[in-house]
Amino acid sequence: MSDVILEIKGINRIYKDEDNTVEALNDINLSVKRGEFISIIGSSGCGKTTLLRLIAGLDKPQSGKLLQSGEEIISPDPSRGYVFQQGGLFQWLTVEQNIAAGLKARRVYKENKHKVAEYIDLIGLNGFEKSYPHQISGGMAQRVAIARALINDPELLLLDEPMGALDSFTRADIQDKLLELKRGNNATMILVTHDVDEAIYLSDRIVIMTPRPGKISEIMEIKLPHPRHRGGVEFLSIRKNILEKFHMASAYPEPEYRI
Repeated sequence: MSDVILEIKGINRIYKDEDNTVEALNDINLSVKRGEFISIIGSSGCGKTTLLRLIAGLDKPQSGKLLQSGEEIISPDPSRGYVFQQGGLFQWLTVEQNIAAGLKARRVYKENKHKVAEYIDLIGLNGFEKSYPHQISGGMAQRVAIARALINDPELLLLDEPMGALDSFTRADIQDKLLELKRGNNATMILVTHDVDEAIYLSDRIVIMTPRPGKISEIMEIKLPHPRHRGGVEFLSIRKNILEKFHMASAYPEPEYRI
């Protein structure tokens, strides 16, 4: 079996309407190895989510190819789990019903029913099985969305800024949960994020994209061992390096309070 699970070859994506033509992605090339955690960062509108949707099979390029395990991606497939920015839970279903939704859609629920309880335990939501989305916190909802994607044993887990709207403590908790799931399942994960610290904390490699049209300007390998310390010298050095590429005035966080 090849170490490469995903190949992106010469992808171009252009959106057209009656008045405008927008070049979202230009000549994207990337290979992802099994078990890798890849983060994609860049300014708003650079095509990060467009690229993730192409990988998911939710959109199609004008030219180029996307291959998963050697097979061309042409439509959505359970082998690619997708977690949306706001979770996208079914509001009329309970936590356990949301997690089981993919199994039922694939008509494999009966033989995999036991996995629902396993994933509820895995994401730490025991006691909330019968709760509806409006009865749980945003962080809990994102955990449910991640479990719903993972229960189908996808080869790829695609994460579209799933922690962007969460408070810092909840975000850190879910980041650690993702790393735990990655270690346990050897899952391959691709994350779109605006958070540089999040990308450094989670990733084996960081893909940096240019403003529109989105191109890959650089791919950085993050060699820091886990667990990573956000205040460590090496961590902050990488942070400074990345932020300088985006011409940010200060590479270090400002203190919350000034005396």
